[in-house]
Amino acid sequence: MLTALNHIRVVEQGTFITGPCAGMMLADLGADVIKIESAGNGDPYRSFKTGFYSAHFQAYNRNKRAIGLDLKSEEDREVFYQLIAQADVYIQNFRPGAAARIGADYETLSKINPKLIYCSISGFGPDGPYAQRPVYDSVAQAVSGFLSVSIDPEQPRFIGPALADAITGIYASLGISAALVERNRTGKGRRIDISMIEAMMHFAVEPFMGYFALGEEPSGVDRPRLAQAFIVRCKDDKLFAFHLSSLDKFWDALVEAIEGQKLAKDERFDQRLKRIDNYEALNAELNAIFATKTRPEWVERFSRFDVPFAPINTIPDVVRDPQAQHLDMFVPIAGRIEGAEQTVRPAYSFDGKHAETVRAAPVVNQHSAEIRAALESNPKAWPQLKPEAESVAAAQ
Repeated sequence: MLTALNHIRVVEQGTFITGPCAGMMLADLGADVIKIESAGNGDPYRSFKTGFYSAHFQAYNRNKRAIGLDLKSEEDREVFYQLIAQADVYIQNFRPGAAARIGADYETLSKINPKLIYCSISGFGPDGPYAQRPVYDSVAQAVSGFLSVSIDPEQPRFIGPALADAITGIYASLGISAALVERNRTGKGRRIDISMIEAMMHFAVEPFMGYFALGEEPSGVDRPRLAQAFIVRCKDDKLFAFHLSSLDKFWDALVEAIEGQKLAKDERFDQRLKRIDNYEALNAELNAIFATKTRPEWVERFSRFDVPFAPINTIPDVVRDPQAQHLDMFVPIAGRIEGAEQTVRPAYSFDGKHAETVRAAPVVNQHSAEIRAALESNPKAWPQLKPEAESVAAAQ
């Protein structure tokens, strides 16, 4: 386990992805994250498919401890406030106004702990005409403009993972990290507000700048056309991708790799700007060429030329990929009770060392007894990990 934040204590009261992702990013860096869930079945993402330990929940809740609390209960609220008093960070992703109704608003918690970094994640921000609308990932992608520059307008459909949720969580963890650095200088806490629409608009800053600088309305086909990025289908029906960018040397290398001298002499494609203007025609010509060989044949051939390329791997393909294996991207899950036995490690390496394992996402209420017992014995101290949990962390 990475230890850069092993002195940081986090109370996370998040559900689904945005809040839990922010907490996980800090936990992956060594922070001690206590996840507070509603008493009973916990985070609704636990039962996204079946049971109370979905793969989706496991993905965003590793390296955390869990306790179930009912903040409408005076006894449980006192436990919550005891944790807040000793925490460095609090994370919630309630709809605006919900935190105040359960006594978890910034004004209340900052009085308990003036050094607290309070992070509120929402869909549209704390106020404004959309503030009270319900929001999920696809809605945030749509309203932020991101979806308009990431889909084919001729065949519009949602694809891929929950980008807006995860990206917002990552932005939140970045803001929290900055506030922690600032607090070391000022000794004061901060309130951080971040919404999904803000995160996705910032993430899509390049097409916004295209609009502001050039007065052009970007679309989902602009980026691949300008970047000269192509997806082609091979003889075995498998997909292959390459990206030529703006450097002529990559076009020249591609021509050699595919023995496409005839293509290079075609007046539609003999200059980069012409290749941009005739992108669809070039794409059709390339697909015809790639249909003559299987993907493994193309991979072997391209490995001898200086072209940015890759097979479009499935997830099982990536698990077997030699570069992913070389980087030790898949690590065991320690302390698991159920669920997956391995996962993708955090992306960071510090001084050449990366995480060699992660702790399993907690089952419902898993650490309630140890947290409550620790607070009863010393209400003013942060409840530490049990010795056996510490030994697991040390082994990591």
